[in-house]
Amino acid sequence: MLRQQLAATDSLLEVGSGPVGIGKFYTGPFVGCDVQFPIRPQAPMLPVAASATVLPFKDQAFDGVVVSDVLEHVPLDQRTGVVREALRVVRKVAVFGFPSGPLAFEYDRKLLQTYERRQQDTPAWLEEHMHYQPFPTLSLFEDLPMEWSVTSFDNENVIFHNWCMRQEMHRLRVYCFLALLATVPRLMEYLLCWADRAPFYRKIVVVQRCGVAA
Repeated sequence: MLRQQLAATDSLLEVGSGPVGIGKFYTGPFVGCDVQFPIRPQAPMLPVAASATVLPFKDQAFDGVVVSDVLEHVPLDQRTGVVREALRVVRKVAVFGFPSGPLAFEYDRKLLQTYERRQQDTPAWLEEHMHYQPFPTLSLFEDLPMEWSVTSFDNENVIFHNWCMRQEMHRLRVYCFLALLATVPRLMEYLLCWADRAPFYRKIVVVQRCGVAA
């Protein structure tokens, strides 16, 4: 998606990046913003500690902005503010990704029950999914000014997503997945694309500023 919308020299911001962010897939330099970085951020990301609701950047400071798996960790009354801040600092296109819909939440609830049944520590991200329900929806983007064009599509089969999350309970399986991703990326990309079918777990929303060339 970003490759289609941005040039190689365009500036990029990831909101809620964590210490690595899209650096797993994006080879160019980018700014990563998060409330805190528990471990040392990794290149090529340039880290900035800040809240998604008050970004310390000028208007249209970046050509592109990514907000992936962030909105579901934000209280309902602050989600609109996150969207507005991301759009304030972007010049061309912002991409939002988040789990959406009651079925996605139900499968996350099942995942929580699996952790509890196995008496394993629940990941913080999963606890926040349960706490800040319901999941975000397209309604967050319904009342944007006319200068914005909004498109959306669904992503990642909900059953496949749940299976992948359950594999993270086993450290060896995680290592095997990372090894396959590093050694046969084309095959892994094919498998992930094959699993991209209904019923879906995630919603991808692309918001473009009208009249700005890509």
